[in-house]
Amino acid sequence: MAKLRIGTTYWLDQFKGTAQPRHPVLKGTHHVDIVVIGGGITGCLTAQAFRHDGFSVLLLEASRIARGSTAASTAMLMQEPDVDFRDMAARYGAARTRDVWNQSEQSVRGLVTLIRRLRIDADLQEAHSVYLTRRTDVAAELERELRVRRSVGLTGRWLNSSTLKRHAGIDGAGAILTTGNAQIDPLRACLGVAARLRGAGVKIYERSPARRVRGSARGVTIDLDGGEVRAQWAVIATGYATPEFKPLAGRFRMSNTYVITTAPIDRRVHRMMGARVMWWDTDMPYHYARWTPDRRMLFGGRDLPRVSPRARSALLLRQAAHLKADLVALYPSLESTAVDYAWDGLFATTRDGLPYIGGHRRYPRQLFALGYGGNGMTFGFLAAQVLLRTVRNTLTEADRFFGFHRIR
Repeated sequence: MAKLRIGTTYWLDQFKGTAQPRHPVLKGTHHVDIVVIGGGITGCLTAQAFRHDGFSVLLLEASRIARGSTAASTAMLMQEPDVDFRDMAARYGAARTRDVWNQSEQSVRGLVTLIRRLRIDADLQEAHSVYLTRRTDVAAELERELRVRRSVGLTGRWLNSSTLKRHAGIDGAGAILTTGNAQIDPLRACLGVAARLRGAGVKIYERSPARRVRGSARGVTIDLDGGEVRAQWAVIATGYATPEFKPLAGRFRMSNTYVITTAPIDRRVHRMMGARVMWWDTDMPYHYARWTPDRRMLFGGRDLPRVSPRARSALLLRQAAHLKADLVALYPSLESTAVDYAWDGLFATTRDGLPYIGGHRRYPRQLFALGYGGNGMTFGFLAAQVLLRTVRNTLTEADRFFGFHRIR
């Protein structure tokens, strides 16, 4: 299995010195209602949803809880999918696209509510989001995008060049501002959910890769090096189709994204640069940014098609240098500001920018939550709710839309 990230992430470095609980390696035979494969944020949220609903749950992680894609995330909890409303509506229609937007918005609210209800200390902050452009011609397109969103009941506010400067500190042509989003420390959020799972009696096993998943009409059996798990259902929450599910791999495009984190910014400059918003732009390649509680800017983008393992380290250095140059072009005052962290993350996207959530006819009693693109935490929470409703046989028509039948 490919490494889901390289480089030192801000979250991991800030967490060092804090003891992360170690979970045992699975041994022997275990019987549960639900087995979840994948110990990132999606796997932990899914385990939480099933356990909260009364199911017995076992969670398997091939390495360490929260140390894969979750630790590489910038954890911008966005209600907007990666694809513009107009583009998605051209494929699926305005009504269906509005349903996707509404479910995504509900997922952001649901995740924020859950983190607060579980009293997880993960620097959760509600924040506005800004979708911006520096080009006048593209600004006209963004205004049309906003009008279409409003025509179906979605919210948003137009920012002209002066209000964009005031909100984000960027000289640009215009932007869409959306309220109701949030940001979080993804590592601490995931570990916090895992801690609540353990307290609720969920069995968690690390360094326990699933070697084979065998499904039938009666249930599933997971083979591991030291034992096996027998369950009514298996949830595959690995982010993308791993080699065990090779027939599904063609549905996903693997990409590497790159992130740098600055040294802490002076308080006055921080306020001038839009301390209360996170943003992304229309550039090709695109960029995205948010702030940490200690006034660092997390700045990412310049995604590339999946990079070979041999080239990843060299490319990380090159892409980090490009990102720093891009950052200075946007914020000239940061030219002398050091870059303290740089990393890359491997993630999966789908043809239409939406995840696959649900079962597949090839794999009886196996449910999937894969292909989140850049919206992993929001879609991870959505996946947990959809999969719970799948097992409960209470799926809505909007839930079914995320199934594998969507694109053939």
